[in-house]
Amino acid sequence: MARQRVPEGPLAAPAVQKLRIRYAKRGRLRFSSTRDFSRAIERGLRRAGVPMAFSSGFHPHPRISYANGAPTGAASEAEYFEISVVERVEPESVRAALDDALPEGLDVIEVVEAGPGSLADRLEASSWRIELPGVTSAQAETGLRAFLAAQTAPVTRTFKTGPKTFDVRAPVVVAAVDPVDGSELSGMPCAILTMVVRHTTPATRPDDVLTALRAVGFAPPTPARVTRLAQGPLNANAEVADPLAADRDGVAP
Repeated sequence: MARQRVPEGPLAAPAVQKLRIRYAKRGRLRFSSTRDFSRAIERGLRRAGVPMAFSSGFHPHPRISYANGAPTGAASEAEYFEISVVERVEPESVRAALDDALPEGLDVIEVVEAGPGSLADRLEASSWRIELPGVTSAQAETGLRAFLAAQTAPVTRTFKTGPKTFDVRAPVVVAAVDPVDGSELSGMPCAILTMVVRHTTPATRPDDVLTALRAVGFAPPTPARVTRLAQGPLNANAEVADPLAADRDGVAP
């Protein structure tokens, strides 16, 4: 008979509740790395007194799961993580305490008790806003039409395993130039692109789409300002729905 493996180290207290947390990264914090974010959030959870669950063993880690973070340099109104706790808590109390404990630019928008199903499986697509200082709406329209008319838009990006070429046209579900120009934000022409991008492997980032736009002759003169507006299930109208709705309403997804 095979021996049952006994875990090494002390056993952790069992989790009794799981929370799903939506937060925003704004301002200068959009330039922080994923590791910096995770450290800031863990410190904030400790300051807020959240009774976190930990893994067992001699080197326990908080039971936190981050979901599809926005790339460094992009602001976001829709970042998510999950955390298990060893005591039942009131989600709104956690939201307020954690928001106070985090640095300015990391803002906790909502905390809900997790229901059945996987949060990661609900994050099917993202909605993005891309501000292009120095570009008129007419210029952006011309470049976007050329991109959308292409059958494929291959882009090469370097990963840890080396360079990889992949298509960034297919994941773009819809894209348009916002009729409202953003010139009042910068004092110069500023076209605004909005798009819904399906989550794929590898992930198609807004920077990848901008690279593909340059390949069709559209080259913005200054760096773009990118914000993720939402991420969640992709509905039949090519809109990104709220991934926490099922938890909030107590309905299985």
